[in-house]
Amino acid sequence: MDTTDIKILNYLQENSRENASGISEKVNMSVSAVIERIKKLESSGIIKQYTVIIDPKKTGKDVMAFISVGIEHPKYNDCFTDFVKQNENIIECNYITGDFDFLLKVCVDSTGSLEKVLNEIKSVQGVSLTRTLIVLSTIKNNYSVSP
Repeated sequence: MDTTDIKILNYLQENSRENASGISEKVNMSVSAVIERIKKLESSGIIKQYTVIIDPKKTGKDVMAFISVGIEHPKYNDCFTDFVKQNENIIECNYITGDFDFLLKVCVDSTGSLEKVLNEIKSVQGVSLTRTLIVLSTIKNNYSVSP
């Protein structure tokens, strides 16, 4: 990956719908060369996917929370992760070190819905402890790393 690839990635991060023609003008390359570089970035796995970022507040889901979850034994991890994958309100799950085992990012429409999700989490076999932090405002939210 060179500086031109990084420039292409930066333009795609700003707008993944930017066409190769527009990018080619910005990086001073032919359209076919830009297309080839993008294909290489995709096939190497550097570009994982293209997606739409939805504003949760405009869809009525304006309660965001982080829930730390402690599991009493690693034998329960698979059961817990299966639950997480099936729950649409859990938008991110990280396996972490420290006092807890997992850190969840939850997005719901109300504190009542958050209470319901929290009770569902606590009902999963092996969950021994939770700690919930409600987000008041988000200062920075990058969806991808800088190349």
